[in-house]
Formats: sequence, structure tokens, C-alpha cells
Amino acid sequence: MGKPLKIILSILAALALLIIVVISALFIFIDPNDFKPEIQAAVKDKIGRELTLEGDLKLSVFPWLGISTGKMTLSNAEGFQPKPFAEIEESDINVKLLPLLSKEIEVDRIVLKGLTVNLAKNKQGVNNWHDLTDTKPEPPAADSNTQDTQPTDEAQTLLSIGGITIENARIDWDNQKSGKHLEIKDVDLNTDKIVFDKPFSVNLALAVLNAQANLTETIKLTTDLTVNDKLDNFRLADVNLQTTTAGEKIPGKSLTAALTATDVLLNLAKQDLKISTLRVESGALKVAADITGTRIKDQPLFQGPVTVAQFSPVQVMKQLAITPPAMRDINALTRLAMNFSLQATDDSADLQNLVIKLDDTTINGSAGVNNFSQPAIAFNLTADAVDIDRYLAPEKETDKKSKPIASPAVTTAAAASLLPVETLRKLDANGELTLHKMKINNLNMQDIHLKLSAKNGIVTTQQNVNQFYQGSYSGNLNMDVRNRQPVLAVNEKINRVQVEPLLKDYKGEARMRGVVNASAQLKAQGNNKDEIKSSLNGQLSFLFKDSVILGFNLQKIIDNSKALIKGAPLPTDNKHDQTLFSEITGTAIVNNGVLSNNDLVAQSSKLRVNGKGNANLNTETLDYKINAMLLKSPDANTGQQAEKMTVAINVGGTFSKPSYTIDPSSLLTEKNKAKIEEKKQKLLDKLDKKLGPGASELLKRIF
Repeated sequence: MGKPLKIILSILAALALLIIVVISALFIFIDPNDFKPEIQAAVKDKIGRELTLEGDLKLSVFPWLGISTGKMTLSNAEGFQPKPFAEIEESDINVKLLPLLSKEIEVDRIVLKGLTVNLAKNKQGVNNWHDLTDTKPEPPAADSNTQDTQPTDEAQTLLSIGGITIENARIDWDNQKSGKHLEIKDVDLNTDKIVFDKPFSVNLALAVLNAQANLTETIKLTTDLTVNDKLDNFRLADVNLQTTTAGEKIPGKSLTAALTATDVLLNLAKQDLKISTLRVESGALKVAADITGTRIKDQPLFQGPVTVAQFSPVQVMKQLAITPPAMRDINALTRLAMNFSLQATDDSADLQNLVIKLDDTTINGSAGVNNFSQPAIAFNLTADAVDIDRYLAPEKETDKKSKPIASPAVTTAAAASLLPVETLRKLDANGELTLHKMKINNLNMQDIHLKLSAKNGIVTTQQNVNQFYQGSYSGNLNMDVRNRQPVLAVNEKINRVQVEPLLKDYKGEARMRGVVNASAQLKAQGNNKDEIKSSLNGQLSFLFKDSVILGFNLQKIIDNSKALIKGAPLPTDNKHDQTLFSEITGTAIVNNGVLSNNDLVAQSSKLRVNGKGNANLNTETLDYKINAMLLKSPDANTGQQAEKMTVAINVGGTFSKPSYTIDPSSLLTEKNKAKIEEKKQKLLDKLDKKLGPGASELLKRIF
């Protein structure tokens, strides 16, 4: 056996020597630069573009069959700028010879230096690489009965690449249709040995320049990539993506973010995507998700759970160089977390099983956005308890006594007026909000329901408070912003509301008790508070039952006035003075911001009160007159009927500082008035006698 083995080894050695000699001869006697014209012609024939080989081609043979090039350029597509489509300063690729005998392609590291690619899309939407990707139909088979000639698994060629190195590459993207221009530069790519269906490491770094937005974004990516031989199935493990965005418009001039994922599976054939343990972090903001995608090329649908870890919005605003608003509670906006089930397409996002925790408030429900280009918002949310006062601007000590009572509809209108009119015109929203408890302007409400509808410049809201100081509230707001000046219409009603606790909460003190029913129908137009007030029109009505006005004793005022006339000593004041009315009713008309009331009626067992006058909302001034009448009743001492008496009180000043004066003439009784008239007439008669007839008439005209 020894001799035959020696013979076989000798033959193999001779064959190997012969191959080496032949290849060496090729390397010595053949210059690859002689084939440049043939190479360029082949490229022209295949893809219709000009290939320019400026540098020398260098050939290596054993044990690697390789070629190195100098500068190469590939011309642009017809109809685009004359600059090259692709340009490379230097390249190097080698293929190992011996594995080719067993149909294995083993490529050494591919090195590309100074690669530049100019991508473009013209105004018609045609790109400059479409001719490179369009596939031509294959010619039909000569014989339909011919057996399938597809290679079997055993006959397929195996490919492995020692790695890819791309140094200092640049990609220029010019989209003339959208007017956007991006430059991707400093592209560096390094990979380990690449074998199909086996993981290999990838390190990528690049920078993206957006000259129009004056932004620069640097990106670094590391991952282990696995790809199949058909290049349609990818797996990325241990993904780590780091980004830094810099620019003058970026808060703090720089913003960093990190994205990690344990596993990313992409199947282009099935159009499936799965991302496991996705994490996104930027400053204090941390988002976690597990996302699956289907039909990602045709009709993409992405879904999965998303969690936003608790963070401080105030801290995030500071990190973004945004000054947080001054709020009454220094601990407001310091805790925010949420989680939801995401369903998203390329043009919509739907958040189901939504849970938001803001400070001490928990919100549940759903929300969604459809048509990102013209967003249509829908929501259905429920909150347990919201203290809005925590988030309002700090309140001055004098504000409680001077601030007017604002109803929920008016508050909603005021909040909406803070938004730009153009934003309201474009707003497309429909939803419902339910709050178990809410506090705003120190007013406490329970069981609140709000409905919002906004589309085509019409904004409407409906709000109901089922528990509002032992009563209820209902109202609606309609805002039309289609024209230059927004037009508002408010209709609201309160039923059996207790006045005293409401005033105590709102103003810190209450000078009235009782139950009130009231309604209002108001309209206005304008772009700011002053314009709205000056154009306010409508009507009001109110009814107070079993009311008590504290610190004000109308009967005592009448008694004081009577004592003053008779010369009797005045009764002493009492801090517990009050006036009881069984009923107070009235209506008011609002005309261009001036409220007029002419039918105020208040009555009790001993008093009748009438009132009329104006309240100017523009100047916040009062001009009102109250006539109070003490009803006849038997005198406790004499048993005789008391004398009827009316007191007129003029109310002036401003809303914040009203003034009260008593009309002296109203203090006189009818009997005293008759005596005065009698004495005045006698005086006039004497003047006629002394000065002549007609003197009294002249005096009457003068005075």
C-alpha cells in the first residue's frame, strides 16, 4: 500500500506545481490594464452607463485571486446632473483560489476607500437609480417539457466574505420634488467575516447634515447581523444605536438619544418584523416596547405594548432649555408615566388600554390619530381626580376677592382663545373626557363629563357637572373660527346650587346663602379678551330661593333712616347682621358688553326690594339703584299699622370696589313729603306777593 500512496501523492504534487506555474505565468505575462476597454464596454452594454477607470488595475494570484483599483467613476442616469452617480478612490478585493474547486467562494476583506454616491430625485419623482434596479424579463424556455434545472442544495455555491471595510464614504441626497437636501458623510463601516446564516458583527458610524434646517446628526450603530443567502431574511442581535443631534434650533444646541434592542427579526419575503425588548432613552425620558410588524411593504401595521417610565416633565423641559411655567404647586409636573397598546400604520396611530399617571392623577382610556398630514384626533378618557389649580400660575392674595366667577363654558372658551386661530381652524378632534373629581379656581366638582367636537373651523363642547355644590351644571360652547374673527356662543344652566359653599371656595368668604337656579345664553366675537367682552350680547335669568345676605341688614338700614329723621339715637351695628329673602328673581340683557337689569325683585315677610341698572363689563363699572320697602305691619307696642317707608340705595364704583350711597329724599315718608310740599308752596306764594306774579314759576324753572 505504501508504494501506490507515494505515486498518488507524487501526482497531486505535480498537478499543484503545474497550477502554480500556469498562474504565475498569467500573472507575469498578462497585464489586467489591457482589458480596461473591454470592462468599460461590458458595463456600458449591461447597464447603459459609462465606467471610467482612472487608476491602474493590480492583479494578485496565489493563494488569493484578487484585484486592486485606483479611482473609478460611474456616470449618472440620463436627464440628471453631469456629476457621477458613484465615485471611489480606491478598492481591494481578493478571492481564495483552492475553495473554488469545491464551489466555495471565499472572499478576503473587501475594502472601499473614498466612496461617494450622488442620489437624486427630479421634480417628476423619478430617481437616478431606477435603471439599475429594473429587472428585465427572462426569455421563455425553449422546451416546456425540459426538466427543472434549478440547482439542488448540494450544488449551490457557498459564499463567505472575510469582512467589509468602507472608509470615509459620502452619500448626497437631492430631492428636487420635495426641495429637501441631505448630505451623509464620514461613513465608516466595518464587519467581521460574513457567512450566510451565521452572525457577524457590524460597526457603523456616519453623520447626516441638513443644511436647510441647520442640523447635524451623528449616528453610531453596533450589532450582530445574520442574513440568509437570498438576502431577504435578517436578524440583528444586541442592537445599540447612539445618536446626537446638534443645531442652533435644538434646545441646549445638542440632544442625545440611545436605542437598544435584544433582537430584531426582518423577513422581507413574508413582510414581517419583530423587535424584542426595544429601549429608547433620551435624558430622563425612557421608553420600552416590544413591536411586531406585518405587511411592512404593502400595508404596514405595527403593534405591541409600550411603556414610558416615570420621569419629571419639569426636568425634561430644563434639559431641553425650556423654562417651566410658574405654577402654584412646586411639586406639579414632577411625575409622569404611561403605558399603552400601540397599533400604528404609516398614516395612523391608535393607543388602546392607555394608562397615564400624572402626579397624583390616574387617567385611563384610549386615544388615536388618523392621517398624519392632516391629523384627526379621537379620544375617550377617564380621570379619577384632577386638581387643575396646582398647574395654574401663582395666585395673588388680592385675586380671590377681585376675580369674577367664570363658568365651565366660559373657562373652556378662555382656554380655547389662548390657542392660535389657525390651529383651531385646522383642529380635527372628537372625544369624551370623564372626571370623577375636579378642582379648578378652588371650585370642587364631581362626576364631570366633557364632549369635544372640532372640524372645519367649528369647535363645539358639551359639559355636564352632575354634582356641583349639591346641585348640577350643564352647558355647551360653540366656536366658529372660519372667518377672520372667531364667533362664540355659550349656553349654560345651573340647578339648585348652594351659593355659600361655592363662594367660600371661590373667593374665600361668602356673604350670601341660599339655593340658585340660573341660565345664560351669550354670544360674542373677537380674537382677544377685550374684543370678546365689548361684543358680548345675550340674556341671563336667575332665581334665588331661601337666600340670606350676610353682613347686610336692609331692615336695619330703614330703621336707622327713620330714627335719623325723628332725631332718635341710631341702633348699634352688629357683625352678624343679615337680610333674609324668600325669593330673589331677575333677568338681564347684555348688549355690547353692558349688562342691563330692570326687573330685580326680592321679597321677604317684611321687605320688598326692586332694583335696576347697568354693569359695564368693558370698564367694570356699576350704575345700579335699589329700592327697598318696609311692609306695613302692626306695631309691637301700639298695635297700630307701621308707616310705609322706602329707601333708595345707589350702587356705583367698580366690580372690585363698589360704593353704596343712600338717596336722602327717599328717607322721607309720604306725610313728611306732603308737609314739605305744602311749606314750599306757601313760600312760593309769598314770593309772588313780594316780587310780583310769575316769580314762583321763574324760580321753579331755575331750580
